Amino acid sequence: MEATCRSETSRNKTPTLELSSATQLPESTNCMACSEDGRYLSLGHSGGLSVWCASSLICVAEWLKDRLEMTSVQMICMAESTYLLGSIDDMGVARVFAYHSEAIHLLSVINIMEDINQRSICLTFELSKGGNYGAASISCNGAVWLDVYHFPTEAWRKELEMAVSQQDPNLSGDVKWSPAALVIKTRPPKTPADGSLEVLQTADILTHCLALDGHTSSHHQEEEQSYNTDAEKAKETNDHPRRCTQHFLLPCGQFPSNSKAKSGLPVSVCVWWSGSHNLLHYCLHKVPKNKPDMEPLPDVLCPNANEIVCSAVSRCTCFIALGLSNALVCVWDRHSGSPLSVVSMLAAESVFSRLHFVDYWPLSADDSQTFTTVEIHLMVVCKNGVIHTVTTGRGTESCTMQLTERPEDSGDLPTITASVSFLQGLSLVVQRNGKMLLQDVVNKTTVCFLIPPTTHLLATPCNPVYALSAKQHALFIRGDQEPSCSAFANGQCQSQLFIFHFGKPDIMKQYNVSLPDSPQQQNALNFDTLDDSCNLYLQQRALSVDERNKTLTQTWKKLQETAEMLQQRHGS
Repeated sequence: MEATCRSETSRNKTPTLELSSATQLPESTNCMACSEDGRYLSLGHSGGLSVWCASSLICVAEWLKDRLEMTSVQMICMAESTYLLGSIDDMGVARVFAYHSEAIHLLSVINIMEDINQRSICLTFELSKGGNYGAASISCNGAVWLDVYHFPTEAWRKELEMAVSQQDPNLSGDVKWSPAALVIKTRPPKTPADGSLEVLQTADILTHCLALDGHTSSHHQEEEQSYNTDAEKAKETNDHPRRCTQHFLLPCGQFPSNSKAKSGLPVSVCVWWSGSHNLLHYCLHKVPKNKPDMEPLPDVLCPNANEIVCSAVSRCTCFIALGLSNALVCVWDRHSGSPLSVVSMLAAESVFSRLHFVDYWPLSADDSQTFTTVEIHLMVVCKNGVIHTVTTGRGTESCTMQLTERPEDSGDLPTITASVSFLQGLSLVVQRNGKMLLQDVVNKTTVCFLIPPTTHLLATPCNPVYALSAKQHALFIRGDQEPSCSAFANGQCQSQLFIFHFGKPDIMKQYNVSLPDSPQQQNALNFDTLDDSCNLYLQQRALSVDERNKTLTQTWKKLQETAEMLQQRHGS
C-alpha cells in the first residue's frame, strides 16, 4: 500500500501530456506501422488491412478478405508515393503488398501452402529499407530456417503504373507480378554426425566455429531436457525450435557499397540463432548458386564468448550490440570487423530481455568526436524489469548506470522500452499496468506521463499496438473503452486510435531534434577503403589494450571451463 502511495505521489508531481486527437479504429486492429515519410499509417485488423492518411486520419485504401486476421504489418517507402507493406496473418502466411495511387495491390505470397501436410508458418517477416529485400523466418514440421528474398522493385513500379493505366481496379488482380527471388536460405548450425570433438577439429576455422556452435547448442538442449519426462522432452523439442534474429545492414567495413547498388540500400544481413555464440553475416549482392539446396556459408563470422540472447543495430548500422548470457554486452564495430568493447553488467540479476541504442545523446562542451573517439549509448532491459544504460566506445572508458530499480509490483514491469529517435536521450516506456511515460535516460528522470481519456484504457498493455512517427514527432497507439463505461455495457465498445504529439508542448521543446535524411549521416566516420579500415583498426587496438587484456583473461577462463566440461562428458 505504501509503495502504491509513493508511486501516485511521484506521478502527481510529474507533468502529463494530454491526448492530441483520437479516431475510431477498425474492428480488432492488431498491428500498425507508420511510413518513414510520416504520410501514412498501415493497420492490420480483422478481414485484412487498410492504409490511412496520418494527418487527416482518413482511410484511403483497403484490402479485405473474409476470415483473415492480420497480426503483423510493416510499411516501407519503395519510391515517391509508392509503399511496400509486409504482413503476416493469423495462419502464418506472409504477404507483400504495394500501396500506389490510392489502391492496395497484392504482389507476392511468401509461403504458399501447396500441401496441407507440409504447411509452413512464417514466424517473422521484415522488409529492408527501400523494400529491395525481405527476410522471412519459416517453421515447418519442427524445422526452422531463414529465407531472404530479393524483390524486383523496378519491375513492380512499372507493373503498378500499368495496372493504374487500366483504370479498372478489378483488373489489377489479374496482373502477373514479377516474382521475388530467393537469395539466401540458411538453417541453424548443425551438430556433426558422430558428435565427436575430432570432427570439430578441422583446418577451416569457419567450418570449425559453425560445427562447434551446433555441438554446444545441442549439448545445452540435452542438459535442459534431462530434467524433463519423455513427454515433456517431446513437447520441448516441438514447441521450442531454434529461432533466428536478423538485421539488414547498410554499406560499411567488410561490406562496402556495390557499384551497381543504389546508395542507402542494404548490402548484407546479419543473423544469429537462439543458443548460438556466433553472429553470421551474409552478403546480399552475390549471384545465387545453381544449387538451391546447398546452404551458403556466411561471408563473415563474429564469435562471442557466451550465448547471444538479444541484439540491436545502430541507426547507421555501423555498430551491432549483442546482449550475452552471464550479463555481458558486446558491441561489434563493422568498420574494423572487431569488438569495440565488451562490458560486464556485474549485477547478478541481470538476465537480459532486450536492448537498444539511445539516439542523440547530448554532448557536453568538452566532448569532441574525433577519428579516435566514438561514444555510443545503450539501454539494456532485464527480465526482472531493471533497466541499465551503458556508455562505451573507442577512446572512452566503458561505464554502466542503473536507470530504474526492480519493480515491487509486477504491474510496473516494462513491456515496451523504445528509443524515441526524434527526442534527445528519451525512451518511451509502457508498463504492464497500462501506464505510458517518457524516460530521460541521461538524468534518470521521468519527463512526463501520457494520459488517455478517462473513458479508455491502453489496449493489450502486455503487447501494445502502436507506431512512432519520426517525421510527425508523434505516437499512435490503440486504446479500448473502460469496462465500466456505459457504451461497453451496451455492447458498443469501439477501439480508438490515440495520437500524442511531442513537438509543441513546452516540456518537450528542449528534447526535440531534427533527424538527418539518411541514417549514414549520423556517423561521420564512414570509411569504405581498406587503408582507412586498417588505420581505424590499429588505432582502436592501441586504445583498448587494457580492456582487451581483461577480456582475454575472462575468455580463456571460460574456454578452459568449457573444455573440461566436454572432456568429462566424453570421458564418461
